[in-house]
Amino acid sequence: MANLKFQRPKGMHDLTPLDWEYFQKIFNVVSNIAKINNFERIETPILEKRELFERGVGETTEIVEKEMYCLKTKGGDELCLRPEGTAPVVRAYFENGFSEFPQPVKLWYFGPFFRHETPQAGRYRQFWQFGFEILGEKDYILDAQIILISLEILKELKIEDFILKINSIGNTCCRGYFKKGLVHYLKKRKGGLCQNCKIRLEKNPLRILDCKDEKCRQIVSQGPQILDYLCEECKNHFFKVLDTLEFLEIPFELEPFLVRGLDYYTNTVFEIQEKQSNLALISGGRYDGLGKIIANKDLPGVGAAGGVERIAEILKEKKIFLPKEKFPKIFVAQIGELGKKWALKICQQLRENKIEIFESLGKDSLKAQLRLADKIKAKYVILIGQKEALQESAILKDMETGKQKEIKFEKIVKEIKKLL
Repeated sequence: MANLKFQRPKGMHDLTPLDWEYFQKIFNVVSNIAKINNFERIETPILEKRELFERGVGETTEIVEKEMYCLKTKGGDELCLRPEGTAPVVRAYFENGFSEFPQPVKLWYFGPFFRHETPQAGRYRQFWQFGFEILGEKDYILDAQIILISLEILKELKIEDFILKINSIGNTCCRGYFKKGLVHYLKKRKGGLCQNCKIRLEKNPLRILDCKDEKCRQIVSQGPQILDYLCEECKNHFFKVLDTLEFLEIPFELEPFLVRGLDYYTNTVFEIQEKQSNLALISGGRYDGLGKIIANKDLPGVGAAGGVERIAEILKEKKIFLPKEKFPKIFVAQIGELGKKWALKICQQLRENKIEIFESLGKDSLKAQLRLADKIKAKYVILIGQKEALQESAILKDMETGKQKEIKFEKIVKEIKKLL
């Protein structure tokens, strides 16, 4: 591999057929849960206008400042590969007239996203996410519903070793008061902060709460908590969410310093983390101000997104889901030019009748073909040689018993259907 001239870009990864087995499993679970919860699928463009994320996600967030893949078109448009899914869905809501639909509008997506961040376990620069968004209503019960759906997905995938962490970051007004208190506290301890957090203190102090540096975490843990700054409306909203989770018997851990890395969040924020690694599997929250930022219109919303690669890794590591080898029971072998042409025709007839088959038309050696049939554990082999082709017939061999018989071409489909 080291000698290959062309290799995949750093932080990107190939999705092999085996990977797709895990992705398909996750997709099936997500799509089924979306269906029974009355969510409709939406897919937004891979490329969006850069300003959508600068305004929606926040100009001083790590994503916008350091992690977006951007380009300028010949026409002068500044675009970027989408780093997250919520802002594009909100943009699509307004652009496609979803405000005229019965509210709330419930949408889900499943696709690739891009962030130029440091590659590490379970984190890639091109990564896949699924997401659920409920747009058009502000009721606290929808926050609980999104959390419940997120938990249903993990349970359906038989992932059990996780913990739900939850917090409220209030509204713009609450955060303004909290930010003042936080800055006042941190400025007195600026010398103990890491270099990045010293910069964040001036530009976006709430991002300091996300810092993984142990010294910063220690300073933050002894500082003011946003829950103490919530207005009555935000406090009531959050307590109703917590009360609903308790009613549903959903265990949770109150995490007063959880803020999420996107500026559009308001009120409820949550992460469902794997206990062993503390990595977030599914996370989300409410974003009642995003519509105003994107389209200058009020649009309450709440949503969640899950990392497909991270969940797939857990399925692999813990052997929760083991893909089964899916080889067809029928192998078509051929000898000679005429046999090869007839084999291609018979293969097509079988496939038109929804019969899965395996063939190796490029191999001339019968021995090599039968070896392949044995390797894939084919139950039956249809052999078409030069002699059989002239007689418009084939030899059908049972690979377990070794018994074989001759069948006319016009009867092959009917005969194979009987065996299956």
